[in-house]
Amino acid sequence: MAEKFRPAAGLGNCHLQTVFSRFHRPKPWVRTHSRWLRTPDGDVIALHTPAKLHDDPARPLVLVLHGLEGSVNSPYAQGIMESLQQRNFQVAVMHFRGCGGIPNRLPRAYHSGDSDDPRWLAGVLQKELPNTPLMAVGYSLGGNVLLKWLGEDSQASPLRAAVSVSAPLDLHACSHRINRGLSRVYQRHLLASLRESLLRKSANEELARQLPDLEDASLFSNFRIFDDRFTAPLHGYRDVEDYYTRASSKPLLKRIASPTLIIHAVDDPFICPSAVPEPAECSPSVELEISKQGGHVGFVGGSLWRPVYWLEQRIPAFLERFRKH
Repeated sequence: MAEKFRPAAGLGNCHLQTVFSRFHRPKPWVRTHSRWLRTPDGDVIALHTPAKLHDDPARPLVLVLHGLEGSVNSPYAQGIMESLQQRNFQVAVMHFRGCGGIPNRLPRAYHSGDSDDPRWLAGVLQKELPNTPLMAVGYSLGGNVLLKWLGEDSQASPLRAAVSVSAPLDLHACSHRINRGLSRVYQRHLLASLRESLLRKSANEELARQLPDLEDASLFSNFRIFDDRFTAPLHGYRDVEDYYTRASSKPLLKRIASPTLIIHAVDDPFICPSAVPEPAECSPSVELEISKQGGHVGFVGGSLWRPVYWLEQRIPAFLERFRKH
């Protein structure tokens, strides 16, 4: 039985848990190679790997899906790459479209329900590495995408096992949570990052004509407005209500057939407690690891001077159980 999470002394506060790694691990330390893959609709997706991939049935490949405006350089991505490699897993980080500082080629971007891209990428990897077991780990937005993908595919999922961390499973509830109190600081930061990404994209005059007015400050005032005026119409949703309903993974948890671990902290400043699933809302294939503390993609244990990143122990331990059929 895996050891339960205990926050480091002095890091019990959810906001300290959430931001600590940004200061303790400010620079990426795992070198990776990037590969650009052309999507069926003519766009590009980047895949980052710290080592050449090999078709090896004894070394599963773990596909990592980052969070909103994250990348292979995010501390949690760096940490899990290092940890998985040490345990003889192969690992690859998929950049959602337009992430990592390089704009994509189409007007569309990425969003919380974007399960098509990792599904397509998994198919590419399966053809290239037909004997290699495929697993996945998703963080925050990437965790919701992963759970939605697992639920949609159910018995047909290509994933032998999966882990979702701090996922906004109910986007309606989470959009209200992040618009309250100190959580609005995170909302402002993320929306500012999204605006910078769109400004880089608008350097392409053809794409700029299909983007909203990026000088309109009201567009970036909160996520509900941004998603109603930008995310939803651009990606085929009627409005923000339709987007949040159809992109939320919580209603699909009962359909998941692959062994899946959901890790979540009740004090997550991004996510409303009502979004946390109960066992009855999940299939028998889903395990819940719910901690009272941990913040958002935090889970820093040990001590303030010698921090231990618990996720980097817990995630590989779960995946290890399914290395072999």
